[in-house]
Amino acid sequence: MPSLPLIKITCMHLRPTAISTGLMLLFLVSAHSLSHAAEPDSPILYENHVRTILNNKCVRCHGPSEKKAGLDLSTPRGILKGSESGRILQGGAVDESLLFQMIEADEMPPEEKDRLSTAERETIRAWIQTGAHFRESVKTIPAVTQHDIIPLLHLRCVACHGGRRQEAGLDLRTRQSIMKGGKSGPVVVSGNPDASLLIQRIKAAEMPPRRKLVSVSVKPMEANELERLSQWIQLGLPEVKDSEMTESETLVSEEDRQFWSFQPPVRVEPPHVKQQHRVQNPIDAFIINKLEDEGLTLAPPADKRTLIRRLSIDLTGLPPTPEEIDKFLNDEDPQSYENLVDRLLASPRYGERWARHWLDVVGYADSEGAQNEDKLRPHMYRYRDYVIRALNEDKPYSRFLQEQIAGDELVDYQSGNITPEVYDCLVATGFLRTAPDRTFANITNFVPDRLEVISDEIQILGSAVMGLTIKCARCHSHKFDPIPQSDYYRLTAIFKAAYDEHDWLKSQGPRTLSHVSQAEHQKYQEHERQLSRQQGLLQKKLTQLVPTKPDYQQKSTEVKKQIAALKDQHWPAPRIRALWSRESPSPTYIYKRGNYLTPGRPVEPGVPAVLTSADESIKFDQVSPDGKPVGRRLLFARWLTQPDHPLTARVMVNRIWLHHFGRGIVHTPGNFGRAGERPTHPELLDWLATEFVLQNWSMKAIHKLMVTSSTYRQSTDISDVAARLDPTGSLLSRMPLKRMEAEVLRDSLLLICGQLDETPFGPADPVEARADGLVTSRRGKEGWRRSIYVLQRRTKIPTLLENFDFPQMGPNCIKRGESLVAPQALHLMNNEMIHQLAVYLAGNIQNTVGDDREQQIQQIYLRTLGREPDPEETRIGLETLQLLEEKWNTQLKDKQTSSTSVQKALSSYCHAIFNLAEFQYID
Repeated sequence: MPSLPLIKITCMHLRPTAISTGLMLLFLVSAHSLSHAAEPDSPILYENHVRTILNNKCVRCHGPSEKKAGLDLSTPRGILKGSESGRILQGGAVDESLLFQMIEADEMPPEEKDRLSTAERETIRAWIQTGAHFRESVKTIPAVTQHDIIPLLHLRCVACHGGRRQEAGLDLRTRQSIMKGGKSGPVVVSGNPDASLLIQRIKAAEMPPRRKLVSVSVKPMEANELERLSQWIQLGLPEVKDSEMTESETLVSEEDRQFWSFQPPVRVEPPHVKQQHRVQNPIDAFIINKLEDEGLTLAPPADKRTLIRRLSIDLTGLPPTPEEIDKFLNDEDPQSYENLVDRLLASPRYGERWARHWLDVVGYADSEGAQNEDKLRPHMYRYRDYVIRALNEDKPYSRFLQEQIAGDELVDYQSGNITPEVYDCLVATGFLRTAPDRTFANITNFVPDRLEVISDEIQILGSAVMGLTIKCARCHSHKFDPIPQSDYYRLTAIFKAAYDEHDWLKSQGPRTLSHVSQAEHQKYQEHERQLSRQQGLLQKKLTQLVPTKPDYQQKSTEVKKQIAALKDQHWPAPRIRALWSRESPSPTYIYKRGNYLTPGRPVEPGVPAVLTSADESIKFDQVSPDGKPVGRRLLFARWLTQPDHPLTARVMVNRIWLHHFGRGIVHTPGNFGRAGERPTHPELLDWLATEFVLQNWSMKAIHKLMVTSSTYRQSTDISDVAARLDPTGSLLSRMPLKRMEAEVLRDSLLLICGQLDETPFGPADPVEARADGLVTSRRGKEGWRRSIYVLQRRTKIPTLLENFDFPQMGPNCIKRGESLVAPQALHLMNNEMIHQLAVYLAGNIQNTVGDDREQQIQQIYLRTLGREPDPEETRIGLETLQLLEEKWNTQLKDKQTSSTSVQKALSSYCHAIFNLAEFQYID
């Protein structure tokens, strides 16, 4: 039997791994059995055994001409340099080598026909396990550098030895501070890990202290991590310049940048069309031009009744009253429609309606989610109110975004002078606090939990503002768009001063700010003082009761109930759920395959490279004229709101278009990338985007432009030709028929029935889960408030809203679904609240027109459907009311008066009208 080959690992760039003798012998036997992998007594060399495999299977995508993920597998230097994530090869450690992990998982090569054979895989495995030798020496970085150790110390130690806390005077955030040591002196001895106090304490399980693990949300150092730290000390704490780690050819080409959505919008002149008489504004010219190319025209104009209902619901979320309809119909002013648009845009109801659309895309909720407890966010309502006010004031969208992304960096909120502007800027940053967040508890406040929050916020930002699925690049370079993995982490670095997974606000600490106005503080304090006085009086009264008296038990119970009732009246201290920058952020590393335990290259803050030119870069270390550093998020927000930004204006005008016309010009409003749909009218989209900027980012100006177009004012009628040539309606040969959203349906019912409490703002109205499983909102003294003011607890969504497709925020909702399912009809047919609203409406109708049944029917139609009934509908209505009254008379018999049967008949008729499709759809 031939002797087994002795394999010696000699390359200095390889990290030795402790392998037991038994495992090594097993491996040597396995390696010896591979007759094609190596000859006896000869090392497995890259040039002899591996290069051909990589050239045949991998270099097409990872070679000199195309370096996907920044990886070049065509040369030894390229292999050792690694990818954008960092090293891909760890000599002597197959399981830690990303190259083999990807091959073994069949992730690379991606095409099945190109995958490595079993023999080829075993050759790669043996080459790595025996040391990954190259025939010629290759200049490489040391096996372990500070970039392998600093992320490890941040993960395991910096909670107690970092910027916020430096127990024993020890700071472990940098190589320099590590060398400096703490109160006990040096903690490392270069070249001698066994003599290093840091290693000794970790081995003795004294660091991190076991009793503090949960309170600081860290876990003990793993054996392989301790080995890596020891090796770094053994090698003399080698340090490399960041440029050696991060230099790489650009991963984004000029061809990538030529994709339509990555180029700035180009304003083109509206085309001339044959049907010039239908052109109210440039929107019509673009729409009609495409229709004419397809042999189509716009549908006939809608009548005024249809228009006022459509417009009122679109702009305010509420139907017009009979009085408003009558006034509009009798207005002979040629500008009556435009005047109606201006009046509705000026209504406070406009902000409540359109704030709901924005709250969808940012994932607004009044609870944390992510746990069964679903803890409430008592101060989140301030952000909701900010959005409503901002929209009503027509705050420029550019400023609207800047305040939400970097409000704390826009103003000096620490001066103590809390002006309305300062307050708004702080509240606005709630935009970055909407994602599900389970880190409110110590046990779920570890680094991976924090990274999920950051990831969700990046998803919200990317889809809501930029129209990109940036989160897809968290674990690997984006599969469709030119967004390298490094761009995802460069983007997270922008937010690191506020969202730092290694410097997270404690779960039980202050995660809110107290920077509300002095007037609000005083109001709160006075309220609490009054409650305290009342409680004191009741406590005194309780002590004065004589236990021996017969009525003692009754009176003491009564007083205790009064004290308990007062306790329920306490307000939470006024605070703001904000995001704010703190101390120096920790360095940002690319996490290989998204795993926080395997950090790769360090990256600096940056924006997606595809949205900048090759010779352009955004510097995130700028200083203001007064010498203070400019916040990273503020610089990012200013970049986002540049007039020629490729995406910002396009994404927003497309979203406004979506809600007016039922679908966006880009049908995938959260994805303007390669996997998204192309715009149906690209020239129109660019014209609207540039017009948006020219109008000082005024959202109301864009609304008016859209709703005053002939395209918007056309009817929903569909001709035979349009049905054949434009079956989906994407060319807008007619106005689409739209169903009321959940909130519009509920709010419309409340308004029609006289039960809508229009009180704006403030804490959310509570909801309750009934014994039958339904979740309902509570009625106040004046009725029910609009749906936007109802508590939006992720686990307790009011059943009416949930049945009609109110979104589950996971983490946000870019475009609502529209289902047609049995629970919707059953809810409107059987729900107690719906029946009660029908009773309210019937009472209002009787109070308005008395017992004249024909007038009753007319008023019901006007209030619910926005039109008068035709003669046939009136006849059917009269017959129905008569039959219903007779039925109720029979059922009630002597139990109630005849007038009650009349009321019940009328309420039953109202209830039937609620269930008409015409009521629920917007023509």
